[in-house]
Amino acid sequence: MAIVVVDVALKPEILDPQGRAVMGALGRLGLTGVTEVRQGKQFVLTIDGKVDDAQLAQIHKIASTLLSNPVIEDYTVQVRP
Repeated sequence: MAIVVVDVALKPEILDPQGRAVMGALGRLGLTGVTEVRQGKQFVLTIDGKVDDAQLAQIHKIASTLLSNPVIEDYTVQVRP
């Protein structure tokens, strides 16, 4: 069994109002020194067996079309044993 983690985040040039709201709250809660907060989302896929090259290519296609919006978001894929 393998775990595939797809992390999706807004591209750096895209404004992140939720991240800014969290950053403001951090200051009000007394946490200092934080220079930026960016929000994102994570998808964890459990795959039977090992992930082969064909499955990995399919996961990248799904990540770029279903799990993220390529106009405003970037994604990364990690395969964990």
